[in-house]
Amino acid sequence: MTLQQLHYAITISKAGSFNKAAEMLYIAQPSLTSAIRDLEKEVGITIFHRSGRGASLTNDGVEFIAYARQVYDHYETLMQKYGKGGNLKKKFGISTQHYSFAVKTFVEMVKQFNTAEYEFAIRETQTREVIEDVNMMKSEIGILYLSDFNRKVITKLLKANDLVFHKLIECKAYVYLWKGHPLASCSSIRFEQLEPYPCLSFEQGSNSSFYFAEEILSTNEYPRTIKANDRATMLNLMIGLNGYTLCSGIICEELNGTDYAAIPFDPETEEADSRMEIGYIMKKNVLPSRMAELYIEEMKHYLERCTV
Repeated sequence: MTLQQLHYAITISKAGSFNKAAEMLYIAQPSLTSAIRDLEKEVGITIFHRSGRGASLTNDGVEFIAYARQVYDHYETLMQKYGKGGNLKKKFGISTQHYSFAVKTFVEMVKQFNTAEYEFAIRETQTREVIEDVNMMKSEIGILYLSDFNRKVITKLLKANDLVFHKLIECKAYVYLWKGHPLASCSSIRFEQLEPYPCLSFEQGSNSSFYFAEEILSTNEYPRTIKANDRATMLNLMIGLNGYTLCSGIICEELNGTDYAAIPFDPETEEADSRMEIGYIMKKNVLPSRMAELYIEEMKHYLERCTV
């Protein structure tokens, strides 16, 4: 059974006769008749009743043509998208933990392309989904961090999925809060100063390990905690409840606004997980697309400016 035979059968069902169908298909009627005879022999049913008045579908033929149309419609859709002269758009997506710099550099990268010709996607999501998205090639790049605390678990998971972590920057922990917070004027903040205030963290799902937490120092005992699942909600909680979160200190005011401050966290002693390496993950041995190369360069330039 071939797509050509399906096309022939569909055309005959529309035309109502072999003669008219042959004219529509620009082929000789004997060739058309032979092709349909071969098709009927292969599928083991009679598709058409032939008579002097033309051709009509048998009961089996009605069902066969219904399926044939589905198959051929999908084929035509594929050709429209992927065939010569098709309208296929090049795709590029990233999945990231909740970093404003990742969104900012994505915006700058997209500006360099005609969005009518490309399909872009950015997903701020949970850590496990960042890894899964890149593994399944839903996203070409994933953005996350490693610390001494989570490195062994995350690295093992990346290796199991043929993913490679590329370090972008190393930074210490900062306390991120709004400028009206009672601690906003401090030059540095110790853990005990934060005890009266709720610690805000991004939800990682009911079955996720605490190794997937986006916030550094996630193993500390926080007497007050509130979970959020998006950056806008977390910022509102900072203002409404004097909440705080621990982050890299790399903040994009253009996206988050100027009402917030990142203040160095003072661990008093050099804790093993008080430093974080932010980087991107990609599939092993896969050459990056032009969009990916530009996005990585934009990230590097942005992070260099932030740390000067």
